[in-house]
This record gives sequence, C-alpha cells and structure tokens, in this order.
Amino acid sequence: MSRLAFKVIDARVEPYAAIPTLVFRLEIAEHTGEQIHAIALRCQIQIEPRQRHYGAGEESQLVELFGEPQRWSDTLRTLLWSHASLMVPGFQGKVAIDLSIPCTYDFEVASAKYLASLENGEVPLVFLFSGTIFARGQLGFSVEQVPWENEATFRLPVRLWRELMDRYFPGCAWLRLRRESFDALYRFKGRRALTTWDDAVDALLREAQEHESK
Repeated sequence: MSRLAFKVIDARVEPYAAIPTLVFRLEIAEHTGEQIHAIALRCQIQIEPRQRHYGAGEESQLVELFGEPQRWSDTLRTLLWSHASLMVPGFQGKVAIDLSIPCTYDFEVASAKYLASLENGEVPLVFLFSGTIFARGQLGFSVEQVPWENEATFRLPVRLWRELMDRYFPGCAWLRLRRESFDALYRFKGRRALTTWDDAVDALLREAQEHESK
C-alpha cells in the first residue's frame, strides 16, 4: 500500500492568468518505494485565523467577521478558502508539482474579506488532501484512496496576497451592489454630472458627514 506525505514548499503569483491566481509548489513523497502511475488529487484549503497575532488596525477590520476582539476566543473559526484538483503524473520516491488556486476579490466572501483585512505577517493555511492513487506493481495496477488525514500546513505571506490583487486590480477594491442600489447611484452620478464612480461615492460621503455634524 502506498504511503504518501505532502508538503507545500513555496507560493508565487501567477502573472498571466485570466483571473487572480496563486500557485503553490506542492511536494509529494511516497515512502514505500512503490511506483506511482498517477494520482487524481483533490485538495481543500482552509484558513486558520487562531494561528496568528492581529494588530489594532486588523482587529478593527475583522469586527464584521468575528465580532469585537474580546469575543475572539469564541468566534475565531476556521474559514474555508478554496477547493482544487489536479492530476499528478507518475513518479517514484518524490515529485514536485504546481497547484493553482484562483482567488476572488469579492468582499461578500468571508475568506476574501479576511485576507483583505490583514496588513502584514502571514496567513496560516492548512491543505487537506484526498483522491485516488493509481500504482503499478508486480501484479499489475492497483487503485487506492488518498485518505483525508493527509494534510500540510503553510504560512502564506500577506504581501503575496496584496501583490496578487495589486497586479490584477491596481489601487482598486470591489463592491457588489443590489441592482436597485446601483440604479440609484447611477442616477445620482448623472444628476451631479460626476465623472467617476469614486466621485459619486465621495459626494455621498461628504453629504453624510455634513449631515452628521449638524
């Protein structure tokens, strides 16, 4: 029976993808000497928020996700980030392969909201693996399952996430609106003859601040 071990050894920004994509360099080792013909690998990636410290600015940004910091001992919870799959080619002993993870900048998604709230440091990740192993032995091919207890940890530098989003959305952030809200904002922008959406939002914020100060 095959005995696999997984390790994430590096991460990088994919500069030429159609959507923001991080590429993790994955090392897979087989410790019995068996010849692996292929692996149909599945991976679930989770964020472990409890495994890092947060600055004051980060705490204020994360209130929407986890509540006030004094409650974080109860509310900090694991966040599902992504699922991925790939075919691992045949090898014996050890192989390294790229695992590509498309990333969203949609702030309605909890993982994206969490990542965008971090200022520096690292993001604690855990990779959970499953799938099917196709091995070649003396009696022919065998098929085995990769058990879910196979996992690997990795600490993704926050700067890499910021580099990724700055490459695809330089100086921008995404905000999703209901159709009715967008239509109202569009009409406001037109009535005021404002050039950009930033101008429209800035005008609304100034009016709200002036109203609050009265």
